[in-house]
Amino acid sequence: MKLYCLSGHPTLPCNVLKFKSTTIMLDCGLDTTSVLNFLPLPLVHSPRLSKLPGWVSKDGTINLEKELKECAGRVFVDSQPEFCLPERELLDLSTIDVILISNYHCMMALPYITEHTGFTGTVYATEPTLQIGRLLMEELVNFMERVPKAQSATCWKNKEIQRLLPGSLKDAVDVWTWKRCYSLQEVNSALSKVQLVGYSQKVELFGAVQVSPLSSGYSLGSSNWIIQSHHEKVSYVSGSSLLTTHPQPMDQSSLKNSDVLILTGLTQIPTANPDGMLGEFCSNLAMTIRAGGNVLVPCYSSGVIYDLLECLYQFIESANLGTTPFYFISPVANSSLEFSQIFAEWLCHNKQTKVYLPEPPFPHAELIQTNKLKHYPSIHGDFSSEFRQPCVVFTGHPSLRFGDVVHFMELWGKSSLNTIIFTEPDFSYLDALAPYQPLSMKCVYCPIDTRLNFHQVSKLLKEVQPLHVVCPEQYTQPPVSQSHRSDLMLELQPPPMPYRRCSVLNLPFRRRYERVYILPELANSLVPSEVKPGISVATVSAVLHSKDNKHTLQSVPKPPPAPSSKKRKRMIEEPPVVLAPKSLLSGAVPLEGFLATLQKHGITEVKVEETPDGHILHLQAQDTLIQLEEDGTHILCDNNEPLRTTLRDLVLRFLQKL
Repeated sequence: MKLYCLSGHPTLPCNVLKFKSTTIMLDCGLDTTSVLNFLPLPLVHSPRLSKLPGWVSKDGTINLEKELKECAGRVFVDSQPEFCLPERELLDLSTIDVILISNYHCMMALPYITEHTGFTGTVYATEPTLQIGRLLMEELVNFMERVPKAQSATCWKNKEIQRLLPGSLKDAVDVWTWKRCYSLQEVNSALSKVQLVGYSQKVELFGAVQVSPLSSGYSLGSSNWIIQSHHEKVSYVSGSSLLTTHPQPMDQSSLKNSDVLILTGLTQIPTANPDGMLGEFCSNLAMTIRAGGNVLVPCYSSGVIYDLLECLYQFIESANLGTTPFYFISPVANSSLEFSQIFAEWLCHNKQTKVYLPEPPFPHAELIQTNKLKHYPSIHGDFSSEFRQPCVVFTGHPSLRFGDVVHFMELWGKSSLNTIIFTEPDFSYLDALAPYQPLSMKCVYCPIDTRLNFHQVSKLLKEVQPLHVVCPEQYTQPPVSQSHRSDLMLELQPPPMPYRRCSVLNLPFRRRYERVYILPELANSLVPSEVKPGISVATVSAVLHSKDNKHTLQSVPKPPPAPSSKKRKRMIEEPPVVLAPKSLLSGAVPLEGFLATLQKHGITEVKVEETPDGHILHLQAQDTLIQLEEDGTHILCDNNEPLRTTLRDLVLRFLQKL
């Protein structure tokens, strides 16, 4: 059993498991942190960005003024943003049989895999994962296509040039493999390969293994996966949460008795408490609005925004913010808010019960009805005529490199009355803000990440007790910025097996058993012999028939009667020749009892020597050796057949014939 790691990002995983003749891809996360190296894509012409100076090396030998621009001491690529894809050279991706998706954030690289590698398999995901994943992909395509860039920067990717570049560009990994965003046509083609599954539904793969999704408690429809055969079990835990939020709670009990547990997607902010961050978010928002400023919240169009809106629903009245407009701007804003209300069976029990009252499970429905929350596909059209300040704007993209958020950064960045509040943990807020410096608006960092922290995952692993744990190497050591914090890492016995991008792990257990079925008529012919109380054994002669990874013992076909003619024609296909089965022996030869028997038969000079596997008896007068071992007995004597036969018969007295 092998595990191939194709992603270096622990919360955006992409791994391939080879298990019992099946090749299974576990998630295909897209590392979007690469876009931080690019200039933002403004919706309207930005004089500030267009006047940025080009970059020239200090000695003047490298001039990339057209490709690279300098801003506040940092260098950015002036081109359409590109993404760091999962590794595609480590193994032939056309051999992948199935892709299992754990949540909608971990499927953003799907079109790159299904449309450009010769993939012909099936993708399995829950319905909310598919539908919200589709929204996020469509939004990403929309962000990119509405602000196309004519030029494409490639010279900076030259290895000789890249190592001379400043800052993060020099350290960027595999820049030649970075790709521009996919098209809407590729998104639709990729998602047409998805087959929907429900929690605990068992899906058979080629008769070899069974896969089954379990609720992971992190987002709508998010799953952990069980991959098992008759005798082995692998659990894949990715992006899970034990906190009480809007999704169904995590199913922990089904993870028990795993031979291997693959662990990814822990919290990216282990020191931040989500409840504390929500409180800070609300208080900073209220403070800014009271001072007459605007609040900008860069966020994804699904996920944490549901919790933020629910929190604000309870907070608005008590903070006297009833007249403040809240705007949610995204090409998929309307669909996202509606989907969250209709996936009732994927919600926590508390929200499910509201559906039967009937009430909308999320309070943002009431915010929309009372006109406190308004949603728009973009800043153009209705929004521009209805927009009033001070206000709160939720919009994407959290990287601040594309989407409507770029316009608000240019619009509000020069006033210290305004505040930007970062709630998404995927991007460094300092790197996100870098191309907007110098910036006057206040910046508040309130990352809300509900995924498992190290304390919770240690407790979980103690309860489910897998034999082996496999995880990204980042989890086996403390963060670089807090190297003294041993509580911010996984400490397990035995230690977890770490992996990194492009590593191949041989997982530490061997398959020892296979299930074989026996036909009723063959079972009927068996004659069991009791070897010890309660245990019977029978010998069987049969033909093993294997098809679709199912193995069956069938009766040996009887040879056809010989033809009556004197000249027997040779048959084209002769049935297998069946020899009469030899008797099988069971039991053990006790040393003391055997020595006593030898003595009765006149063999008295016996020297006994102990070995790691049993005993060696040296019959000195007869110059003969007898090796008594757990799984066999050997008699060694020269040219004395009568003695050998006698000794053999004495050994057989202690054994049972089957």
